[in-house]
Amino acid sequence: MKYQFGEKIRAVRERRSLTLREVAEKAGVSESLVSQIERNRISPAIDTLLALAGALEIDLEYLFADFRRDRAVKIVRKKDRSSFTRPGVLYERLAQLEGAGQDGIEAYIITVEPGATTGSREYGHQGWELGIVEAGKADLTIGNNTHSLKAGDSVSFRSDSPHVLANAGKDTLKVFWVVTPPKGIDAK
Repeated sequence: MKYQFGEKIRAVRERRSLTLREVAEKAGVSESLVSQIERNRISPAIDTLLALAGALEIDLEYLFADFRRDRAVKIVRKKDRSSFTRPGVLYERLAQLEGAGQDGIEAYIITVEPGATTGSREYGHQGWELGIVEAGKADLTIGNNTHSLKAGDSVSFRSDSPHVLANAGKDTLKVFWVVTPPKGIDAK
């Protein structure tokens, strides 16, 4: 996506009753360059953009305000959720957003049948987890400690210790679970 500044620069110039020539002289660039930028024919180099902002006394926050508001949004419709199973456990992926380094998230609705578990008693992984019990009873073992959870309870923890979520009741356990950074859990 190409971000364009032209309309904002032109609007400020006209509101201040400045000509293209006056702005160009203040910014130390050609009148033709200012005109091309205003018409979004070219993208200014950062030093040119800074010079124009200075000449027009524009706060850079103003120039970039729309850029921060225009972010990609990923919607996963219920009928389009990817899902996979392991013995007694259904995972429905709600989101998997990759980012740079630690900046990413994946979220699931996990349904655990009575007597079934998910997780690992041998190892953990980098990051954090957050879970909310929507229905049923759970035992969450993190390292050597077990925590009992029921509907409405939430839990968050550093996930570098081995951890296992077990259905501790007679009914189906349903949890909303978030992992960051994404592990890329799948049917493998």
